Amino acid sequence: MIEMSVTVDSFDQARQLVELDIDVLCFGEEEFGLRLPHYFTRKEMSELVELAHKHGKKARVAVSAIMHPDKMEKIPEYLQFLESIGVDDIIVGDPGVIYVLQRDGYQLPYVYNAETMVTSSRQVNFWAKRGAKGAILAREIPFEELQHIGKEADVFTEVLVYGATCIHHSKRPLITNYFNFTQQQDNVSKEDGLFISEPKDKETHYSIFEDKHGTHIYATNDVDLMFELNELYEAGLNHWKLDGMYTPGEAFVTIVSCFIEAKKALIAGIWTEQLAKNLQTIVMENHPIGRSLDTGFYYLDPEEIK
Repeated sequence: MIEMSVTVDSFDQARQLVELDIDVLCFGEEEFGLRLPHYFTRKEMSELVELAHKHGKKARVAVSAIMHPDKMEKIPEYLQFLESIGVDDIIVGDPGVIYVLQRDGYQLPYVYNAETMVTSSRQVNFWAKRGAKGAILAREIPFEELQHIGKEADVFTEVLVYGATCIHHSKRPLITNYFNFTQQQDNVSKEDGLFISEPKDKETHYSIFEDKHGTHIYATNDVDLMFELNELYEAGLNHWKLDGMYTPGEAFVTIVSCFIEAKKALIAGIWTEQLAKNLQTIVMENHPIGRSLDTGFYYLDPEEIK
């Protein structure tokens, strides 16, 4: 089986996605969700859960923010809400939320995600023993290590096969502070398209934005593992994530459909390199202008990563 989890940026996009052969809709709201393409209201989240279930899909809510004390005080009420609307599972990285989940006995299975820190089967299994049904692996893991983690993990491990990679997060409003220091005025949201470059490498293009959670910086290149899907499938790494953080609307739906076609070909045993090339062409045509694609850390030698 291949399970495909996809993010959502609107109800219309969600409607298109559930009509495809995806398995999980991933979404959340602004207070407790971190780095999502769009933040939904609670009413909208309830409607998304209903939509997903109507089409036989799972609804997965990101409760992945860094939970400072003010947020932790609100967590019990939020978990009650998620339980009441029938969410299938939640994404959690903060141990405090896991403690509350178990202390109060909420019927909310969770997928562990501590972003860049989920890099070993030992860590995955630690949280599996504490109730995690799966884990979302860090996006900076080479294939050689992904294989080992997948074989040794006691629960499923999810791999990013398409989407952007956050490489830095600060709770501080770094862009606003910079504009204040330089006596400039500008907007700081994701939609404003701000970026920074390294002084010694003008080709770098790190997207940067602020939101309620602070400042986020993204890698120059987005991940695209279309040509590597066969290898992932053979290695048993069959939980795939597609993140539309920077790929909005129908463009993301089209890209998801390409990965679905690849998924069906793999399961049917009719995968070919030519099919991958054809699908990759469509992916590149729909990927946002100004954002490039590569395979991330996939082919790196683990010994070279410090």
